[in-house]
Amino acid sequence: MFSWLGKQGGGRERGGAGSDVVQTVTGGLRDLYLRKLLPLEEHYRFHDFHSPALEEADFENKPMVLLVGQYSTGKTTFIRYLLEQDFPGMRIGPEPTTDSFIAVMYGDSEGNVPGNALVVDPKKPFRKLSRFGNAFLNRFMCSQLPNEVLKSISIIDSPGILSGEKQRISRGYDFCQVLQWFAERVDRIILLFDAHKLDISDEFSEAIKSFRGQDDKIRVVLNKADQVDTQQLMRVYGALMWSLGKVIDTPEVLRVYIGSFWAHPLRNTENRRLFEAEAQDLFRDIQSLPQKAAVRKLNDLIKRARLAKVHAYIISYLKKEMPSVFGKENKKKELISRLPEIYIQLQREYHISAGDFPEVKKMQELLETCDFTKFHSLKPKLIEAVDNMLANKIASLMSLISQEESNMPTEMVHGGAFDGTMAGPFGHGYGEGVKEGADEDEWVVAKDKPAYDEIFYTLSPINGKISGISAKKEMVTSKLPNSVLGKIWKLADCDGDGMLDDEEFALAKHLIKIKLDGYELPGTLPSHLVPPSHRKPLQTAE
Repeated sequence: MFSWLGKQGGGRERGGAGSDVVQTVTGGLRDLYLRKLLPLEEHYRFHDFHSPALEEADFENKPMVLLVGQYSTGKTTFIRYLLEQDFPGMRIGPEPTTDSFIAVMYGDSEGNVPGNALVVDPKKPFRKLSRFGNAFLNRFMCSQLPNEVLKSISIIDSPGILSGEKQRISRGYDFCQVLQWFAERVDRIILLFDAHKLDISDEFSEAIKSFRGQDDKIRVVLNKADQVDTQQLMRVYGALMWSLGKVIDTPEVLRVYIGSFWAHPLRNTENRRLFEAEAQDLFRDIQSLPQKAAVRKLNDLIKRARLAKVHAYIISYLKKEMPSVFGKENKKKELISRLPEIYIQLQREYHISAGDFPEVKKMQELLETCDFTKFHSLKPKLIEAVDNMLANKIASLMSLISQEESNMPTEMVHGGAFDGTMAGPFGHGYGEGVKEGADEDEWVVAKDKPAYDEIFYTLSPINGKISGISAKKEMVTSKLPNSVLGKIWKLADCDGDGMLDDEEFALAKHLIKIKLDGYELPGTLPSHLVPPSHRKPLQTAE
């Protein structure tokens, strides 16, 4: 359940107060886990039922992004789009090409590390994947390359999902269990869909269900959206939301990013502005992962601790109910069949939310092979240690994280496609809305001022100015709410005299147009929008 970042490549390894805080947070979490939570997990065999014990690399790894989708939805192409370069082991094609899990990570030189070597490397967070056996390890590899994006995040490419039972059987390992293992440790799960391929196969449905409890990490990308027109895109989007609603059991609507994520010309350009805005939103979400990594560490530790507590209550209850001599096997069968009732009983007794309990069917299957007589009775001291951690220790770490955020500059993912939209004329929103005319010598409002002047002089100006009442009569025709019009008035009344001259009125009309076009208003008036007659003359040094 960990998706953590201790030391990152790049900025985190610099010295200073911020770096010390990062080490304190990471060290504090590791210490809490080893001293408070791990003893409870080991005593009640938590690792046999849920998640393996955490290791050093689980606390130190960079944020990870997991890509999941059916074949030919553009997962590998999406990675290449972000990195803006090929990576070792990359194969792209319309047929199912990626048949392995590929961890794309930073390295000083390009190369591949096979799965069997990867799971014995203590510096990589993959050691516990060895339990899935050679069938999986032969289809797992790490692709290393020197890339600026990978200094901040790692990306996990997964095999394309096919429909049909044959695909599931031929893998030789439990595909959904592997996905669940990764889901518990990554920071973001991106589900990719093709605009022409919205059906969710049985295996894809099972894969999505394996992400239960990780709903906050899931994002959806509707890729290749430039291959349909606007009307078709609306239908495709509706169909996708309907399909997702059947397999993702959450009241919240998932965030869906629409676009065409590859470096080729758009086939249909009528939605270009939408695609640019969606890509920018997705980039911002991924770029923020290093900044939010410390909070994610803490959140995952709390989730793990709550599950470990519930597990301890379940195991100790089963131990308590077992007879000492005769009828052990029959009692075991009875307890397994009564597990849903036992859950309800424990919820009432210990005031635990139903959402904290593991899935009943999975727990029943795991309990079938267990000897209940070897379970341990409830040890209040172990529970108290975890309760103390949740009630007190976590709060102090939260304050350290707040200190980290205030002491360190905002960390973002840089390089690759992320730098292409940062600044310059091709940055998202450049030259639009309030930013229009920012790099021009002429006042941008001037081109529409003759039309605005005609309206201005119908409002009976006195001494070249109109009153607030006269301006209001015209401004309310925009049908914008008073709160917005009030802000526009404040921005347009440059000299603060409660009246508008012809330039200020033209500015007010320009700001109304900006808002009606769907752009946001600025907090303060940018210098390029200040009317020429209200600009302060530049002072030259004598």
